[in-house]
Amino acid sequence: MKQRKNGLYPGVSDELAAAMKTGWADTERRGLEPVDQAPYAAARRAALSARFPGERLVVPAGNLRTRANDTDYPFRASTEYVHLTGDQTQDAVLVLEPLAGGGHTATAYLLPRSDRENGEFWLDGQGELWVGRRNSLAEAEQLLGLPCEDVRTVTDVLREATGPVRVVRGYDAGVEGALTDKVTAERDAELKAFLSELRLVKDEFEIAELQKACDSTARGFEDVVKVLDRAQATSERYIEGTFFLRARVEGNDIGYGSICAAGPHATTLHWVRNDGPVRAGELLLLDAGVETHTLYTADVTRTLPIDGRYSPLQKKIYDAVYDAQQAGIAAVKPGAAYRDFHDAAQRVLAERLVEWGLVEGPVERVLELALQRRWTLHGTGHMLGLDVHDCAHARTETYVDATLEPGMVLTVEPGLYFQADDLTVPAEYRGIGVRIEDDILVTESGNRNLSAGLPRRSDEVEEWMAGLKG
Repeated sequence: MKQRKNGLYPGVSDELAAAMKTGWADTERRGLEPVDQAPYAAARRAALSARFPGERLVVPAGNLRTRANDTDYPFRASTEYVHLTGDQTQDAVLVLEPLAGGGHTATAYLLPRSDRENGEFWLDGQGELWVGRRNSLAEAEQLLGLPCEDVRTVTDVLREATGPVRVVRGYDAGVEGALTDKVTAERDAELKAFLSELRLVKDEFEIAELQKACDSTARGFEDVVKVLDRAQATSERYIEGTFFLRARVEGNDIGYGSICAAGPHATTLHWVRNDGPVRAGELLLLDAGVETHTLYTADVTRTLPIDGRYSPLQKKIYDAVYDAQQAGIAAVKPGAAYRDFHDAAQRVLAERLVEWGLVEGPVERVLELALQRRWTLHGTGHMLGLDVHDCAHARTETYVDATLEPGMVLTVEPGLYFQADDLTVPAEYRGIGVRIEDDILVTESGNRNLSAGLPRRSDEVEEWMAGLKG
């Protein structure tokens, strides 16, 4: 236990140390029910076991990261670990040990309760009197539905491991160091890819969590509309803080850095500085999502008229993006190619750009040469789940070159962005950015918009904003 530099107490007397060991009530919790995701996590571990028979599989949760000096960033367990366990504790490691007769035994290696004999619970910076109570290993076993061991033994266990081993890299240097002579980059990349692909189709628990995230996100957008007058008196930071409050009250956090882009900032795809002015007559592009307590996130964008009504040009551009999104959503259905929704949305935008005289047609030429990308910039969507850009390590043939299946959840988010310094468009277009984004579940018969609680059509947006402002 490292003492903090410049602490006021130089040491601990024997008498104080003895006093701190005694007089504490038994707080062990018994008869706990498994967490809701425990049976789903068990099914995912079974799929992982079947994919890599006879191999030891190691999935760390990750460690704290220093923000400044002796303060840390809030901990967020690795997506792979959470998906396979339902647990979110720091320093944890899931190990699947192969069995001689086939299959694996899964063990979660976790930090146990703080030691009251050696004083860790009150002297160590990560002791329970500093950062809060941890589950005991017995409690964790009940909650997670799998055996739990002390994580402080895991590196010794892994160093003694024989046979093929795979580890998810990038989260725990100590774990990787214990396996340095047992793993290969190629095998580990295959494990990472499989775990990404395991998340492509969501189960009923995940779909319910994503719906919960979208519903909270809709309420967060309502909160923002109600305070746009205060944002005009301050900055985009007021919008960011307002949405963050909803995310922290109803969920764990925001799922990613909120984009609160007013005026010409809306043409910057990932504007997260959120320090600019909010002015009547301009647009606010708000791209934000609530992350649930189980770490599933929404990802929704609306482009709102700050004074409540779109100007004729703003409406023309907005309606073009809306039509493109409608075409994209219609293309989301089981059996369709993943790329279909992107192609459908891009076609509509290319048609409008030609119609407005901003790019020379015909439309087929524009699409063949991707000339519309000067103003559309990005792809029309991505998978969504525990990560805002979920399944990112999946193989191309199972993701963007694959077909859609029921249970997949993806965003549909076309946009048009006319940069403030773009001399190829009329001056009145410059500084206008519009994106509309919704979270779409592929169903057996088509799709369902999980974020349909927020209006999308321009007249509905204006009516909704007027109602919220009273």
